[in-house]
Amino acid sequence: MSLTPASGWFRRYLLPGFAFKAVVIGGGYATGRELAEFFLASGPWGGLAAMVLAMTIWSLVATATFWFARRAGTRDYRSFFQALLGRGWIVFEIAYAAFIILVLAVFGAAAGAIAAATLGAPPLIGTLALMTGIGACVAFGNVAVERLFAWVSILLYAVYAIFLVLALNRFGPAITDAFETAPAPSSGWALGGITYAGYNIIGAVIVLPVTRHLTSDRDAVIAGMISGPLAMLPAFLFFVCMCAFLPGIAGEVLPSDFMLVRLGSPLFHMVFQAMIFTALLESGTGGVHAINERIARAGTSHGGLPVAMRAVIAFTVLAVSMLLADRIGLIALIASGYRTLAWLLIAIYVLPLLVICGYRLARPQTPTPEVA
Repeated sequence: MSLTPASGWFRRYLLPGFAFKAVVIGGGYATGRELAEFFLASGPWGGLAAMVLAMTIWSLVATATFWFARRAGTRDYRSFFQALLGRGWIVFEIAYAAFIILVLAVFGAAAGAIAAATLGAPPLIGTLALMTGIGACVAFGNVAVERLFAWVSILLYAVYAIFLVLALNRFGPAITDAFETAPAPSSGWALGGITYAGYNIIGAVIVLPVTRHLTSDRDAVIAGMISGPLAMLPAFLFFVCMCAFLPGIAGEVLPSDFMLVRLGSPLFHMVFQAMIFTALLESGTGGVHAINERIARAGTSHGGLPVAMRAVIAFTVLAVSMLLADRIGLIALIASGYRTLAWLLIAIYVLPLLVICGYRLARPQTPTPEVA
């Protein structure tokens, strides 16, 4: 059984999870700022409990999303929400516009902070570099985007594994002490996990274009269940290492850079920051590609957009979104926007989806024929 990015098995079972991870990581934990915001306040054990809860929610909702999308014959977020909400689909369209502006602004701020911390360059340089990379990737459509998801995922898991080994070697006693002396989780940890899962779960809808490889309901269920662990594994590793520096690390703009400086390896520091940049690249690519696919399927019967048009749409969205980053800043963007967005998405996406899927499972229906 081949597991290469070109194999059918890979595309059916792993690619949706890798794509979901790709969308989640940029707004979810690439810099560590999001983990600090939602999990560190609950302490080591409370943070891990919240992450397990968030992962479980991701798997459940991704499974329901892929299953429902296949039954409804949808592969873009507009047609998905037309099937789910009827005339209410426009509510999600507005929410998605807010989401994409917010998360791309976060990505732009993070890229700028990385450029400043690593190269000593003006933050705007990092933001513009990320804009250019995303625009170039999405211009060439599904095949280019899927290749990016596959190969960047391999790089990402490898770099996080190396980071864990180096961190355990360097900070192992401090990590152990943090967990041994930490109190039991308080009741507040669950709210952090639900909120974190809520704003990130939109990734399951964003990656619908890659579900074109699913051939059965069974494929949809397997791909959805795998998505949660694939997306959360690097975050688990990163969070455990962050606990060595509690409580001070909670206020850092770039917790990743904070830890990398203390590792004392300039070469790996550069490698890790480059990996974060590629993670932001694939996350931003996923979000903007979803917009291109929505426009393509609404405007033509074949879902095709010229390369030039894809690039123009991408750079327009990116310019509006990312240049906000220079005005607002990374910490303010995450603290002020993510929580509101999380509860909105739970209300208009997660709850209706679970109710409708539960009803359909209780009263089986004939599957809608697949879209060619």
